[in-house]
Amino acid sequence: MLPALPDGDERELESSEEGGGAGEERRQERHGSTYHSLYGYRSGRCSQQGAGGRDGSPGSAAAETPSGEDFSLSLLDTNLPAEAETELRSFISKRLTKGALFEGMGNVASVGLSIPEYKVGCYYCRFQQENILEMATPESDINVPEYVVCFLGGSEKGLELFRLELDKYIQSLKINLDLEQKSLETYINPYLRSWFENAICPIQRVVQLFQEKLAFLLHAALSYTPVEVKNADERTEKDVSRFLAAASLQGLVQEGTMTSLCIAMTEEQHKSMVIDCSGPLPQLHNAGSNRFCEDWMHAFVNGAEGGNPFLFRQILENFKLKAIQDINNLKRFIRQAEMNHYALFKCYLFLKNCGSGDILLRIVKVEHAEMPEARNVVTVLEEFMRETSVA
Repeated sequence: MLPALPDGDERELESSEEGGGAGEERRQERHGSTYHSLYGYRSGRCSQQGAGGRDGSPGSAAAETPSGEDFSLSLLDTNLPAEAETELRSFISKRLTKGALFEGMGNVASVGLSIPEYKVGCYYCRFQQENILEMATPESDINVPEYVVCFLGGSEKGLELFRLELDKYIQSLKINLDLEQKSLETYINPYLRSWFENAICPIQRVVQLFQEKLAFLLHAALSYTPVEVKNADERTEKDVSRFLAAASLQGLVQEGTMTSLCIAMTEEQHKSMVIDCSGPLPQLHNAGSNRFCEDWMHAFVNGAEGGNPFLFRQILENFKLKAIQDINNLKRFIRQAEMNHYALFKCYLFLKNCGSGDILLRIVKVEHAEMPEARNVVTVLEEFMRETSVA
């Protein structure tokens, strides 16, 4: 039986996107309807200095916010139609006026623009140029340039799932931003144009590449198994790394537990999983799986027909949610089993039926290492599971 998708099924995701009813429409949205805009931002005290326009010249009048504002927004690069860009700039200006746009903190909203989607998801972030920021001191009198970047595509709900990825994506802009015309054309413009493929689509590409073998990747992510990728191009290697990071329980389990698991799995070198991409299909060595990961693999593979990258991320979040629920249930049963032998049997039945007993036992064993009574329960459960597997 395939796992359910609580509060995040495909219908809900589709309905949150304008025109998202048919798979073909979603595919068109993915490839043809993603946009970006980059603005130079100056507060009122330094707006007279201007900011480079799209042609690199200071302060293009056609691309400036109204002079009545206490700040200046200058358009540096966009692929939006002129009318839609003006509407987006008006939206960003209102956010700045309200003081709702803090440096380095990405936000997601739904924006109504005069483009076919009408309402479209918009990620926007104000940031400073990092290489100049490092040189600035209170005595240097250097005005550190600030910028606002906007990525538009899909729905607000869909982009919200990828906010951390988009935050990371602009880190490279902060480091490499150079408004020389050559840099704008050769690096910044291509980087902005490819935001959707690079930040949103890696999970989808991994699902399409691994298909039924995805269960092994899910198992490696949950169990903190080291993964080595061989003979792969740079994009595939990065995609696999991003998928494993997104599928792991980092931030959802205790930090000490995660560190101990990583150390334990790294020390067991024979447990490292190797992915060989030298052939048309990836070959996996030293790979492990379980029923839990295989069930969720089917949810991913079945969702691949629609071609909706936001759906894959929602499935991945539900996968992690279920894993955390199982961990919490097992910990609750273990606390009960410290004083009740029947609860110990309940622990055993839960581990046997949940489909991921191998991983759950490993996690709770690390968490309860300094708790003698709970550790004794875990030891007994390990014996039960070992005897059952041998039998």
